[in-house]
Amino acid sequence: MESKLKHRTASVRVQLVNLRQEPYSNAEIHVRQKEHDFLLGCGAFDSVNLTSPGQNADVEFYRDRMEKWLEVYNYGTLPFYWGKFEPQEGAPETLSRRKAAEYLRARGVVTKGHPLCWHTSCADWLLEYDNETILKKQLARIEREVGQFRGLIDTWDVINEVVIMPDFDRYDNAVTRLCRQYGRIGLVKMVFEEAKAANPDSTLLINDFNTTNAYQILIDGCLSAGVPIDVIGIQSHQHQGYWGKEKLESVLDRFSVFGLPIHFTENTLVSGTLMPPEIVDLNDFQVPEWPSLPEFEERQKREIVEMFRILFEHPLVEAVTQWDFADGAWLGAPSGVVRRDNSVKPAYTAVKELFRKSWWTDERVHTDENGMAVIQGFKGKYALRSGAQEAGLVLRETDLENVTRITL
Repeated sequence: MESKLKHRTASVRVQLVNLRQEPYSNAEIHVRQKEHDFLLGCGAFDSVNLTSPGQNADVEFYRDRMEKWLEVYNYGTLPFYWGKFEPQEGAPETLSRRKAAEYLRARGVVTKGHPLCWHTSCADWLLEYDNETILKKQLARIEREVGQFRGLIDTWDVINEVVIMPDFDRYDNAVTRLCRQYGRIGLVKMVFEEAKAANPDSTLLINDFNTTNAYQILIDGCLSAGVPIDVIGIQSHQHQGYWGKEKLESVLDRFSVFGLPIHFTENTLVSGTLMPPEIVDLNDFQVPEWPSLPEFEERQKREIVEMFRILFEHPLVEAVTQWDFADGAWLGAPSGVVRRDNSVKPAYTAVKELFRKSWWTDERVHTDENGMAVIQGFKGKYALRSGAQEAGLVLRETDLENVTRITL
């Protein structure tokens, strides 16, 4: 095991016994990992297309896409953009998201909702109301979603891109109005407290693409104000080029000072030509076609592998999310790990190799005459098997002094 990955592993002493409590002496035990504690994520929006297909939807196409998705990822982000989730007031798309979440959870995927509060993709009908009413509806929306999905979706991007929120002037929207009236920290505090009240066991993220000191100052102010932030979310949309090791480590150092878990929530690396550097708002780059090219697919693979290795080695990083699974999603970019036709790119194979082989435990150990053995592996859930007998084990903390007795 690499020394840089010791924080990802654990070791325990076990004694394997049969139903008569007799030890499995000098036996070979197959130790097979079933779930990984580290969250390797991806946008799972296509699970909505599969489970709630629209008219003329190609269900088999989306089934094939999601089957490929499930071979790699264990953490899926589902869309809750208010303007699309509830285009008409009082008629939210709750059922479609529930079906998608149930589909993912049944396959062992941890689900996350994104986002509960954001100035972009906000519901236009909110503009009919005054700020006091907008706030009440925003908080009620959070209570509704977090409460109704409790136990099905327990991780949420509560508020998105707050650094720019009060200064956003591209078009009028209800959330920017709130942020200007109540301030960044004031609004963050209200939405987080509402989400935590709706589900005290939830994991709540603040999320932003701004990785400068402005975001650090905002987080510091929120924590000082008692905002119940569980995780710091960092976006890394790299349409204009890979950040590289130096910038990644700089960002990690800057946000590690809070001691909170870090999630890289939206990671994008393209397998086509790069977006020109003079583009300030990525949404301004509109091209009729943005193809994936073989030479750039190799570049994408190298960059994703290096980035994921750096993040996996950092002790505070608990999750990394590839934003687009397939090409042609946000901005039409070739930013997926599969192409538009679902054929896999080199990056897909490389990430699968990393997570399902290099960072996965599947080995055999031998017990001594007393049925004792030491089991070491990546943190997560395991199946221990001898012959036809199988038992479970959760490996999270190293404990070599005590003995865990397991009946097979």
